[in-house]
Amino acid sequence: MASSPPALIDTVAWVLIEDGRILCGRPRGKDVFFIPGGKREGGETDLQTLVREVAEELAVELAPESAVHVGTYEAGVPGHDGTVVRMACYTAEYRGVLTASSEIEALAWFGAADRDLVPPVDQLLFDDLAAAGALR
Repeated sequence: MASSPPALIDTVAWVLIEDGRILCGRPRGKDVFFIPGGKREGGETDLQTLVREVAEELAVELAPESAVHVGTYEAGVPGHDGTVVRMACYTAEYRGVLTASSEIEALAWFGAADRDLVPPVDQLLFDDLAAAGALR
C-alpha cells in the first residue's frame, strides 16, 4: 500500500536580527515562539505573504524591494506525522514601530541558546544563522 504524500504547510518568515538576536513572536493561546510570518493565501507570492503577515502580526510595513531570500527550510511538525512545514525566509527593511498585534501575545529577541524554544523548522534557520555568526 503506497503511503500518501506528506501534507505541506507553505509559510514565509521575516528574519529580523539586531545585536545578534532574532525577533520571535508567541501567538495568543500558544506556548511556543515562532519567527514572524505565516501561511500563503491563494496565489500570493512570497513577498505578498510576507508583507501581509508582518503587517498583521507586528504592525510595521515591510519594504518589498529590500527583501533578500536567506534560505528555505523544511521540517516535520511535532505530533503531526506526515505534515511538513516549508518556510521561505527573507530579511527586509521596515517602517514603523514593532508592536505585537491582537494575534501576538509576546515578542522576544532570541539568541542561539534559545533554539529549543522554537519549532523544528525555525531551529534549522537558527542553526544556519548561528553557524554564520549572525546569532550569538
